[in-house]
Amino acid sequence: MSLQSPPAAAELPLGPGEGHPPGAELSQGSAAAPSAEEGGEEEEEEGEGEKEKEKEKEKEKEGEKLPPIPSASTAAAGGLEEGAKNQFSTFSNFITTINQKKEGIGNRNSPTQLVIPNIKNGRDLPALCLDVRQKKRMSMDTLPQELKAPIPPEPSLPIRTKTVKDFQDDMEKSKASGDWKAVHNFYSTTFDSFLEINAAFKKDTNAPFNTIEDSGIDANFVNVVYDALLNTPQDVQKSVLKGIINGLLQEWTGPRTKDDLRAYCILLQNPQFSNTSTYVIYAHLLRQIAALTEADHHFLVHWSKKISQKRFKQVVDRLLQFISLRLFPAKPEEFPPMVKCTWWIPSATKVLSLFNAANSLISPPIISYTDFYNSTLDHIDLMEEYHNWQCCGNSHRFSFCQYPFIISIAAKKVIIQRDSEQQMISIARQSLVDKVSRRQKPDMNMLFLNVKVRRTHLVSDSLDELARKKADLKKKLKVTFVGEAGLDMGGLTKEWFLLLIRQIFHPDYGMFTYHKDSQCHWFSSFKCDNYSEFRLVGALMGLAVYNSITLDIRFPPCCYKKLLSPPIVPCDHNALVGICAVTLDDLFQIMPELAHGLSELLSYEGNVEEDFYSTFQVFQEEFGVIKSYNLKPNGDKIPVTNRNRKEYVQLYVDFLLNRSIYKQFAAFYYGFHSVCASYALLLLRPEEVEILVCGSPELDMSALQRSTQYEGYQKTDLTIRYFWDVVLGFSLDLQKKLLHFATGSDRVPVGGMADLNFKISRSETSTNWLPVAHTCFNQLCLPPYKNKKELRQKLIIGISNAEGFGLE
Repeated sequence: MSLQSPPAAAELPLGPGEGHPPGAELSQGSAAAPSAEEGGEEEEEEGEGEKEKEKEKEKEKEGEKLPPIPSASTAAAGGLEEGAKNQFSTFSNFITTINQKKEGIGNRNSPTQLVIPNIKNGRDLPALCLDVRQKKRMSMDTLPQELKAPIPPEPSLPIRTKTVKDFQDDMEKSKASGDWKAVHNFYSTTFDSFLEINAAFKKDTNAPFNTIEDSGIDANFVNVVYDALLNTPQDVQKSVLKGIINGLLQEWTGPRTKDDLRAYCILLQNPQFSNTSTYVIYAHLLRQIAALTEADHHFLVHWSKKISQKRFKQVVDRLLQFISLRLFPAKPEEFPPMVKCTWWIPSATKVLSLFNAANSLISPPIISYTDFYNSTLDHIDLMEEYHNWQCCGNSHRFSFCQYPFIISIAAKKVIIQRDSEQQMISIARQSLVDKVSRRQKPDMNMLFLNVKVRRTHLVSDSLDELARKKADLKKKLKVTFVGEAGLDMGGLTKEWFLLLIRQIFHPDYGMFTYHKDSQCHWFSSFKCDNYSEFRLVGALMGLAVYNSITLDIRFPPCCYKKLLSPPIVPCDHNALVGICAVTLDDLFQIMPELAHGLSELLSYEGNVEEDFYSTFQVFQEEFGVIKSYNLKPNGDKIPVTNRNRKEYVQLYVDFLLNRSIYKQFAAFYYGFHSVCASYALLLLRPEEVEILVCGSPELDMSALQRSTQYEGYQKTDLTIRYFWDVVLGFSLDLQKKLLHFATGSDRVPVGGMADLNFKISRSETSTNWLPVAHTCFNQLCLPPYKNKKELRQKLIIGISNAEGFGLE
């Protein structure tokens, strides 16, 4: 099945000339900015006629203005006025004292109510325009180190001499005396404007700090100030929020300076934004950051990767919480109506993508990729999100699928399963229509991929069946073992997968090499005339994903990275597939001893050419014959030296993981995608493909105990208590055997043990009998054994000698 690439899954805008993934590009002025209503402001309908026309003309002339922040009249809608439990319960009282920032009003202490829609010197930021037309998935793993963008001149900063020690001394004095005047003055002054923020927290106010790697922010001072903020009186905290509003309302007359970016970076770390009463302000901050240029985003990305792990995680969690509570507010009256602030979630998700990109720049990453999952999205209409992303390429419609890092693996599994079910139904329906159109009697078997195999010829029969039924690969799989009376309700399929994988991966079979040091398999580089069996393994993996079967396959992470290179099969049959950028770290995961040797070569301090006497040529043994391969043209005549050893190591790694196994892996790639061709693959990380194929090897038998259902037993019955005492005391190997005996697989599915729907039923047979399992139902039939010793003995015998169906 040939598919054109769908809208790409975007995470961050790339540098100039690198292309723009969907959702990562902000179209300046191409969409109308939200009206004053979107901030929750309701204006009086006075003097409509002429005034409305004047306002429209004024808006066209003024260009971009800041979306309004609700005044006291709409504090309930804006979430700034709550009950006694709310930390900022009187925030609406203070916000009304902020002066209007109109032309000609210079006194900031003017006691006039804040009516932001009428501000002339404000600006509305352009609406987020999420371009989903890009047809190629972009990788966020690499970003340009420097961008040649025009740098606006930095304005002169006020002189601020307070140090961390001075601030801490002021805090101690205030706590002791109860007089918070000095602390209040510091906070109100520091956060009053972007210039003041830089004056307080910039390491050197005279240095420009325009490099992408050094933000020039005194991170320690920022952390100390924020840690102390939530322990100050409410009037101090309100002064900070008032200052942030002032900063966000400053006139924007040109491109952002690096001081502005520093202020944004600092404000994002403000712990006050964990409180829902500040969400209106937080939303406008996020919107301004989301609307920055690509070059500015790159600076923020690289600066963000320098934030400590603790602070980085806090910012990410704050953004995820903001998205969750906007989707499912505990108190809907806290926020403006969803229809009036549709830009909240796109803005927050966009900013979150910057942190995801920053996280991917570090190895190992600052936090796990799973920390970006938002489990709240598991409860929205995922298929609508998927179809919006897949079909609405011409629109600016937002979809979470543009930012797949935020979608959990459980949610992605739902998308893939439903997408595969729709494809299965479509294929089956077409088969039925074809039968009827030829006036042939429909057969229910035509709705399935029926595989009949002999246990004694498992691989060859399976290969023949799948090759003969290529057109049916997307139908529901049903397996029959010849000569056995087993009706496939899922258990036979599971066993077919297990036995086939076990046989193909056996060392004697020669297709894969098992590396003991890394405990994983890798493709054999032996050349052969037919690579169809590699295609079979790929098809098996695809069928496993398609039919929600977990496989016990031990491939290194690099394999799944190659499997998504590219995630959609190219239309050009001459295009290379399964080729990805590989590093020494990838080789460490497969051949750690060889990778260590190459690492030693890179760090060797002596003369590499004279001491190693190596060339750009490698040797491999194939069927007892030593063969040589040049890593580059005339490589056998090019010595490895101190200057070119990095190139040698990179070419060697590429040879081992890409070039030497290209035909084997290409067949494997095409086999997988012959079954799993789906736009949904664009949503997956390599690690997530591995989990979908193999499940998780980490067993939690206590979790299985909590989720187990009983039939004929109660969980308090003596036999059940004996059972769990025995199982929880088993070694990991015996626990895996039990899981395989009862479910057909020793791996845990994506949803965890609860997704197994494991059931223990009472067997009325004699206690001399062994336990019996129905793998198609994940059911264990357990006789009421008299004591724990007998149960343990019978259970171990049963799980250690179980294979096959039928009466033998």
